[in-house]
Amino acid sequence: MAARDLYEVLGVPRTASREEIQRAYRKLARAHHPDVNRDPGAEERFKDIAEAWDVLSDPAKRRRYDAFGPDWRSVPEDVDPEAWTRAQAGRGAWAGTGARRGTGTGAGGRVAGGPGPGPGPGFGYGFGGFGPDVDLADLFGGNWGPVPGADQEAEITIGVDEAYRGGRRAVTLRGPGGPRTLHVTIPPGVTDGQRIRLAGQGGRGDGGRPGDLYLIARISDPRYRVQGRDLYVPLPLTPWEGALGATVALDTPGGEAKLKVPPGTSTGRRLRLRGRGLPNPRGAPGDLYAEARIMVPPRLTDEERRLYERLADVSSFTPRRNP
Repeated sequence: MAARDLYEVLGVPRTASREEIQRAYRKLARAHHPDVNRDPGAEERFKDIAEAWDVLSDPAKRRRYDAFGPDWRSVPEDVDPEAWTRAQAGRGAWAGTGARRGTGTGAGGRVAGGPGPGPGPGFGYGFGGFGPDVDLADLFGGNWGPVPGADQEAEITIGVDEAYRGGRRAVTLRGPGGPRTLHVTIPPGVTDGQRIRLAGQGGRGDGGRPGDLYLIARISDPRYRVQGRDLYVPLPLTPWEGALGATVALDTPGGEAKLKVPPGTSTGRRLRLRGRGLPNPRGAPGDLYAEARIMVPPRLTDEERRLYERLADVSSFTPRRNP
C-alpha cells in the first residue's frame, strides 16, 4: 500500500512556508508523542510526522522531494526534474498525480530508506523514528523554543573476546540522510544489552541540540553462553578423566587456564573458574563455568575394546539404578 504524501502527513499545502510547516509539526507532535498518547497507533503516527518534518524543513531535501516525490532519494543528483517528470508521466508515477514543483495535491508516498540491516557482518540496527524528538515541557508549557533532536538506538553484535578486551570498530548506519560511518569505542567488560552512548550522533533538532545515538551491544559467540558477566563453556572429557580426575587446559577470553577436574565428574557438572568471566570496571568480574561433557571414542581399537569389556565385567556401577 502506498504511503501518504509528506505534506498530507502534516496537513499543509505544498506552498506552505517553513514557519507553517514548523507550526503544523509541533502541533501534531504534541498530540501524538508516545509519552502522552497511549493510542496503539500513536508511535507510528509520530514517526511519520517526524519524518515529514525532517524532509520538508530542509530546503534541499524539500526541493528534491517536490521534484521527484517518493523516488527522490534514489534519483541521481544530476537528473533534470522536468525530464524526470516527463519520463514518469506515461507510467502514472508521481508526475501523473499533479505533484510538480509545489503544484497540485499529489498522491505522494512515504520516503524509503528507513531502518534495516547494516552492511557490516554482525551488525544490525533499528531507529525508533527519524527526525527531531519533542520536549514535553516545551509542548505543554507553551514555550515554543528550540526542539532538540531525537535520541536513536541501533544494535551492534560483538563476540566475547571483543566484549572482554574492548576495542575500536567502524560501523556503518543507514538512515534518511544516507549511510554514515562512525568509529565506535567498545569499553572492556561490556555486557549483553548494555547501551553505548554516542553523544550528538542521533536525530537532527529544530534549532536545538542533536540527539544521542545509543548502540545496544548484543554478544553472540559460538564458543560461549553468556549470562550477565558469567560465561559458560563446554568441557569435553574422556571417561577416564571424568572417573579418575585430571588437570586440563582450557581456553578463556583472558588466556589459557588450568582447570582441575575432580574424580567422579559426570556430564553436566559445572566447574567454576572464579573471576575468569567478563571484567567489571566498577566491581567484581564474572566467573567462567566449564560444563563437563563425557565423550567416548567414536571407534575402539581392539585393545580399547578389551579394556572396556574388562571394566564392564568388574564394575558394579549402574547409572540407571533407581535410588
